[in-house]
Amino acid sequence: MGSTVEERKRLIEPENEEISVSRQCELLGISRSVFYYKAIGESAYNLQLMNLIDEYYTGYPFYGVRRLTAWLRKEGHEVNPKRVKRLMRKMGLYAIYPKPWLSKGGEGHKKYPYLLRGLSIEYPDHVWCADITYIRLNQGYVYLMAIMDWYSRYVLSWETSITLDVGFCLEALDRAIRKGCPEIFNTDQGSQFTSNAFTGKLEGAGVKISMDGRGRVFDNIFIERLWRSIKYEEVYLKDYKTVREAVDGLRRYFDFYNNERLHQSLEYRAPATLYCSNKKARKGEMVNTLELTG
Repeated sequence: MGSTVEERKRLIEPENEEISVSRQCELLGISRSVFYYKAIGESAYNLQLMNLIDEYYTGYPFYGVRRLTAWLRKEGHEVNPKRVKRLMRKMGLYAIYPKPWLSKGGEGHKKYPYLLRGLSIEYPDHVWCADITYIRLNQGYVYLMAIMDWYSRYVLSWETSITLDVGFCLEALDRAIRKGCPEIFNTDQGSQFTSNAFTGKLEGAGVKISMDGRGRVFDNIFIERLWRSIKYEEVYLKDYKTVREAVDGLRRYFDFYNNERLHQSLEYRAPATLYCSNKKARKGEMVNTLELTG
């Protein structure tokens, strides 16, 4: 069918009076048990703590485990650092300040250098970056992964998942590469991005891989700014009750972000305008150069 089980589950409409859930499952090729299954997740209280941590961290990304623990206690939550650390790791959050161990990648993965230091990025598809963030729901959460063109801030593709497996990252990468191919692809050292499946796809396309130090938020600053925009301008203003509501809301926001939202740093232009116009101009320059040298 060419789509994941999670994508097909999102198409099911329990409130549909004309087609039963059983029939919808049959048409979409999934069993009713798969549709009704809910993975055992965090307790309601842990979800509350995760939402608090996410919102505070978004505003103060330099807060680590100790400071967040102290802040939560000040807010009346009797938590210990071990619990806060576990929840932060589950959410993929690290304080921005470097520590000796933060630059170490996962066991067995190939080491890639950080290639952007001092680099002047002057055209689309020169550098792409990617990251994963936590998106809260009314009673749960999903992970959001996005791929952005560094020059224009244009979001090339994005995907959501209820787990942190590499599958949803590969789906987003496949869609992005259909639009173009970067010279350099920058990520953090998360296990999804250091996996052989992800790095192999980039290397197979002739892309140079750049990785920042684990926890070094400012190495991938533009996508961190994207996360803040999404959360303050969309997520924190909404109360997503289901994954489908979240996906629909994010889809509307990304359309607005790419095509309408004016960025001061882009001289009040929208990312899509800058990405498409400059990419077209660069393509024309390359054609002229080939004609002159030919």
